[in-house]
Formats: sequence, C-alpha cells, structure tokens
Amino acid sequence: MSQPLAERLRPRTLDDYIGQKHLVGEGAVLRKMIDAGRISSFILWGPPGVGKTTLAQIIANRLETPFFTLSAVTSGVKDVRDVIEKAQKGRFFNEASPILFIDEIHRFSKSQQDSLLGAVEKGVVTLIGATTENPSFEVIRPLLSRCQLYVLKSLGKDDLLELLHRAITTDVELKKRKIELQETDALLRYSGGDARKLLNILELVVEASPTDDVVITDRMVEDRLQQNPLAYDKDGEMHYDIISAFIKSIRGSDPDAAVYWLARMIEGGEDPKFIARRLVISAAEDIGLANPNALLLANAAFDAVQKIGWPEGRIPLAEATVYLATSPKSNSAYLAVDAALARVRQTGNQPVPLHLRNAPTQLMADLGYHDGYKYPHDYPGHFTPQQYLPDALKNERFWHGQHSPAEDKLCQRMKNYWGKEF
Repeated sequence: MSQPLAERLRPRTLDDYIGQKHLVGEGAVLRKMIDAGRISSFILWGPPGVGKTTLAQIIANRLETPFFTLSAVTSGVKDVRDVIEKAQKGRFFNEASPILFIDEIHRFSKSQQDSLLGAVEKGVVTLIGATTENPSFEVIRPLLSRCQLYVLKSLGKDDLLELLHRAITTDVELKKRKIELQETDALLRYSGGDARKLLNILELVVEASPTDDVVITDRMVEDRLQQNPLAYDKDGEMHYDIISAFIKSIRGSDPDAAVYWLARMIEGGEDPKFIARRLVISAAEDIGLANPNALLLANAAFDAVQKIGWPEGRIPLAEATVYLATSPKSNSAYLAVDAALARVRQTGNQPVPLHLRNAPTQLMADLGYHDGYKYPHDYPGHFTPQQYLPDALKNERFWHGQHSPAEDKLCQRMKNYWGKEF
C-alpha cells in the first residue's frame, strides 16, 4: 500500500524544507547551528503541520548522529530511561550527542520530564521537543531553562502554493495524473496553514476524480469535503477548528453554540486543562474590563478542573463557558497593551522621568532622582495630576474605554481626574 502523500513528500534536506525562514533560512539561528555541526537542546512550538517533526529528522540526518524518537502519548518513564541508556552505550568519545526527539512533549507528566533532566544537563542526549501547546504552561521550569525555544509559524500562502506545485510535479503517484490547479482558494482556506492537511485534502480530491485529467476548482474541493468532512483530518487537526469555534461563540455572546463546542471537545477526549486555559484567555481578551469577574470565574474553573478531573470537571467548565458567553464584552485592555507594545518597539527605551525614579542612594538623590514626585495619597481623593509617561510620549493614549456599565464608570472616573486630557 502506498504511503500517504504527506509522508511521500516529507523533505529530507533543509533546501527542500518549506517555510520557517526565520529559523532555517540563510543566516538564521537554527541554520547557523546546523551548519556548524553542533546544536543545543531546544523545543519547537507551533501549530500542527508546520514541519516540527520533519525539521528534527533533517537535523539528525545532516549531523549524522543517532536519532531516537519517543511519543509522549505512548511512552512512560521506563521508555525514557531505556532510550537514555542506549544513547550512553552507543556514544563514542567526542562524538555529537545523540538526538532524542519527543513529539507532543506537553503531554509528558512531571515525572517523565524529571527523568530527562540529568541526561539533557550532562549532554548525554540533545533534546528536541515538539509541542502545539505553550511550553511555559506544560514543560517544567528546570527542563525549559535547559532548552532554547523556537516558535514555528503557520505556513503562508506562498509556502502553501509552492508545496502544491511541488506535489503535482514531483510526487510519483500524482505525476501519473494530469492535474491542473485552476483554483486554489478553497485548498488554502481549508488547510489553515497546515502543510499536512493541505496535502491530505489534495490527495483526497485527486483520488475521488474518476479520470486521470483532474481540474481542481474551489467547488470541487468544497463538495468533496462536505461528503467526507473527516477525511482531511486524519491526525486530529480539527481540534484547532473546534477550539476556534468555541472561542468565537463566547466572543459572539452565543451560550448555546459555546456549550455545543464545549461538548464536542469533551466527547472528543480533549485535555480539560487545554479548554480551561482558553477560557482564562477569553475572559481577559474578550470580556476584560466590561466584567472583571469573568477572569476570576475562569481561573476558579481552571483550579476546579485540576482538583476534580473528569467527568465532574465538565460542570465548572460549562459554568464558566455560559458565564463568559453571556457577559458584556470589551477588548480595551487587549488593544491597549498591543498599542503600547507597538509604541515601545517604535520608540525604544525612553528614559524614566526623574521624578518617577527611585533614589536608594545619596548620589541618586543628588542627581535629582525622585525630586518633584507627588504622593497621590497626600491629596484629596488620592489623586493629583502629574506626568507618568516618558517626556517623548507624555501626551500618548493607549487605553480607550469601551461602552459597558462597568467600563463607563472607569472612563468617568478618569475624566474626573484628568479632565480634557483624558
């Protein structure tokens, strides 16, 4: 039986690797390490189908070093120790450390991750971890501190089109057909920046064609996926589509849809902590200052799920979901911090005004640090106007209140304090 198209087209060298130029392009950080023949332990964080596993295999082939693979889904502490023992026995003096690739490292328990620490620290193995989850949540701090973190991005339109062209012109099976890419919008849209999903869809559409002449149109792709919606989702990437629908239903104030998508995730065996984290993010990003209690409730749901687990954990998750969906919405804090970050990147490290600086030493006091600072609690209403931003940005505004009862009160208080400046 022929291998799937995605496996047949898996790149074997960096020259064939598509995307992630910020990591493996000419002069990029990973490319330099690989070209130098020595790499340190690192973790690849990014969505499915962007080349994490492929990149690890290419590195091992390029460095000509033993390559061990473990899946966090099926491996235990004993498996980790067995691999480490094999790596120790098989390594020669001055030879590069064997590479241990751990897929879905975020699913490793604390004890499994602890069992890696010594080997990584001593250089017995070079660890390459792959994860679709934020490592700061799921990877223990001692292990994370011993690894560099590299973020992989979803593939862009040009990358995906290059992959499609390569598939129909170089793959041994597809070359037997006469394939014309008349339209590609649907292929790109359904792929969501995921190379594996894109190739699965392409293979599905081509195999469904009754003749060797295949003219691919958007309508053809849409019709085929409606007939067989799971066929292009062989490795569980629909997980990301459903969490997207879940968050957008909360943002759109539809509690029924939000609970439906929650049920889909529960029934599909989703990690409850994954759901709870998304609720915390949504509470801060989408509800925000319109109802600050939303963040408290989302955090409480997260704690409850960790304490009680399944199946009862579904109840606090449902409670938080409905509460967030029915809450008033505001993204003013989210927009404010992004606007401030953009300004910081644009203007650099502006000096802190002297009156806002600490003066722990006499020299600093002599230089005027802290001079002129007005202590707000010494004034009526615990407020007095003074400049808090750097001189170059003193008239900037980053937070703009949005209309909701809670936020209107905050805006009014600021207008009472700052008057026309606010």
